[in-house]
Amino acid sequence: MASADGGLRSLRVAIGADHAGVAVKVAVRDALEAHGCVVTDLGVHTTEPVDYPDVAAAVARAVIGGAADRGVIVCGSGVGASVAANKVHGVRAGLCHDTYSAHQGVEHDDMNVLVLGGRVIGASLAAELVRAFVDARFSGEERHARRLRKVQTLDDQRR
Repeated sequence: MASADGGLRSLRVAIGADHAGVAVKVAVRDALEAHGCVVTDLGVHTTEPVDYPDVAAAVARAVIGGAADRGVIVCGSGVGASVAANKVHGVRAGLCHDTYSAHQGVEHDDMNVLVLGGRVIGASLAAELVRAFVDARFSGEERHARRLRKVQTLDDQRR
């Protein structure tokens, strides 16, 4: 990713998981760091029960607030965290369990948060998905930009 001065900098990724996603989150963190990303782990670090909306909100706010370029959230199925993250204005979170969706969601839909189901996929697939996610860039093609503007209008109407 290019910095304001034209140099290259590492992609900053905020990650978080509820108790059901801790093991997969560790694999995600390791894969992202090995891939050259700067990772901020927003928890949790144990399997003690927590509420997924709290973790999803922390990651979403890190992305929207500029502390991270992208976010990754892991919960049991990924569904709840995806719903919660998408309630934060400006977040475009997608639940993905295949590499095509993980990169296409960025290329076509400018997805900025990847959500994974820790009870649905294993650690090695999660690592593949996050690499596809962070390597992808929004295409900017007119049809995708037009659709994104319509999504942003829907988001703005909720406020």
